[in-house]
Amino acid sequence: MSNAPRLTALDALHRSLGATMTDFAGWDMPLRYASERDEHNAVRTKAGLFDLSHMGEITVTGPQAAAFLNFALVGNIGTVTVGRARYTMICAEDGGILDDLIVYRLGDTEYMVVANAGNAQIVLDALAARADGFDAEVRDDRDAYALIAVQGPESPAILASVTDADLDGLKYYAGLPGTVAGVPALIARTGYTGEDGFELFVAPEHAEQLWQALTAAGAPHGLIPCGLSCRDTLRLEAGMPLYGHELTTELTPFDAGLGRVVKFEKEGDFVGRKALEAAAERAETAPPRKLVGLIAEGRRVPRAGFPVVAEGQVIGQVTSGAPSPTLGKPIAIAYVDAAHAAPGTTGVGVDIRGSHEPHEVVTLPFYKRQK
Repeated sequence: MSNAPRLTALDALHRSLGATMTDFAGWDMPLRYASERDEHNAVRTKAGLFDLSHMGEITVTGPQAAAFLNFALVGNIGTVTVGRARYTMICAEDGGILDDLIVYRLGDTEYMVVANAGNAQIVLDALAARADGFDAEVRDDRDAYALIAVQGPESPAILASVTDADLDGLKYYAGLPGTVAGVPALIARTGYTGEDGFELFVAPEHAEQLWQALTAAGAPHGLIPCGLSCRDTLRLEAGMPLYGHELTTELTPFDAGLGRVVKFEKEGDFVGRKALEAAAERAETAPPRKLVGLIAEGRRVPRAGFPVVAEGQVIGQVTSGAPSPTLGKPIAIAYVDAAHAAPGTTGVGVDIRGSHEPHEVVTLPFYKRQK
């Protein structure tokens, strides 16, 4: 097997745009095109165009598709109506998070599970193993799709100019099949930026045509191409977890403050149920470390893995950190002991190479768009 990175259908186009490329979960992906701050601000104020073709699409079909997904995942997938999507997780038997997912219900007996690039194979293998005994088929569709996202306040106007699909009727976390710039697409109103926006699943051979059409349609609206670097600062400001940082196999959804995605009330057993019931109880009685936001008082940037300190003691750890273009200050997401997790708690710092830099504890998210 060669270890050369996988290329998306838009690879040549990114290079022609002068993108700085980086290896991400085995894919060659654009990190930035020009200034990541400009890209970040474009998404917050106008619109940005992303290639997300590294995401892992897995199709689940069959008469028992819903029952199977209810068993395999922690959410209640049976209550998702056709045309809607749900954020959920897949956990190990011990309750540890294998990945966070979005599940789209495309038809009565057809679902699309979208996994993170780095976990796509793990999720695929887990689903295949868990499908045993269910009348349901799990299909690896990673090569069947390219994924292009348009994110930002101008994105509805931009997309409306190249499709006659009913975007006004498309709710957040819904998806509908349509034609965009002459290309058949699944149009989903989802995203990872904290802004309104759309994710367009298309055949790889149509990706370039769609990208060019969106670029042209977006030009009057200030749309620019955006890389993974600003995607990270956007999701960080929006308080959205990133697998491998805020979510890991060492943590249950309850540890991550996302216990709401676990639906114990659904019928039948599901993988991890017993361990998760115990985790839910633990979270009630003796809360583990809590996920909080930290805003730096100084200019130094807290990074993943840096210790969080108070009164000379380590009380937590940073999971993600970066300069925030919107706040104009460095920010971080961190797990901290419950005693220091209340918003406004003072005396909390981040150990940045031996120097304890003061930070303010805040409730996530750092940024919420005006509806």
